[in-house]
Amino acid sequence: MTKVAFIGLGVMGYPMAGHIATAGHDVTVYNRTEAKAEAWVAEHAGHGGRSAASPRAAAEEAEMAFTCVGNDDDLRAVVLGEEGVFAGLASGGVFVDNTTASAVVARELHAAGAERGIGAIDAPVSGGQAGAENGVLTVMCGGAAADFERARPVIDCYARATKLIGPSGAGQLTKMVNQLCVAGVVQGLAEALNFGLKAGLDMDEVVATISKGAAQSWQMENRSATMCRGEFEFGFAVDWMRKDLAICFEEARLNGARLPMAALVDQFYAQVQARGGKRWDTSSLIHLLMND
Repeated sequence: MTKVAFIGLGVMGYPMAGHIATAGHDVTVYNRTEAKAEAWVAEHAGHGGRSAASPRAAAEEAEMAFTCVGNDDDLRAVVLGEEGVFAGLASGGVFVDNTTASAVVARELHAAGAERGIGAIDAPVSGGQAGAENGVLTVMCGGAAADFERARPVIDCYARATKLIGPSGAGQLTKMVNQLCVAGVVQGLAEALNFGLKAGLDMDEVVATISKGAAQSWQMENRSATMCRGEFEFGFAVDWMRKDLAICFEEARLNGARLPMAALVDQFYAQVQARGGKRWDTSSLIHLLMND
């Protein structure tokens, strides 16, 4: 059993913290909206789950502290400062951040943790809300090998694949690669499905056939049917994807990478937002083609 602090109980963090508690670890949670923390504690009372009044208080008796919040600024707010995680987590502890954030903030927190004798792992996840709820996320990690090996048994409570990619920041950079791939695949799939529909094809039969070949993808297997039906009220929100792409663009400005396709798809997502689709699933790119 590991004493764990978990900060941030959104659609991802709530079930992730739950999997850690269910696995038998001693979990204390903090959430900015207290009612959400109270609901989590009530749900996991049988596993000894409890809440704290601040990130610092949650981390004070913990061996490891996990965060899953919105962006770089949110992350700094809950980790740094007098009431932050680092003010409570003792020297020798390990900090694991599951937020999708910048590599810059990952390295910043790694350095701040090192000054206090705290190991830091940037560990963004892929798999969406369903992956979090089912405990089958893919976790991409950056940091020191020794810290990763200590944290891995707890991370594995909510993951089906956990990999240390490289030093601090490597996890966030890998998540950027992931999101850039997803953006291109979803746009290609949207165009292909719309083309098939306009050609009068039975798209269930088409997808059943081509998904056995080189065109196969997770997006095709899991989103093609709902895309063809124009259903988007679920899944990974357009707002979140645009946040992630903005992180990619900022990193590209630093490393000189060109992202012309991603920049175009980001503009398409802006059009989806303008149509009221801020919380639609990212597969809603097809809406622009079906309703032009």
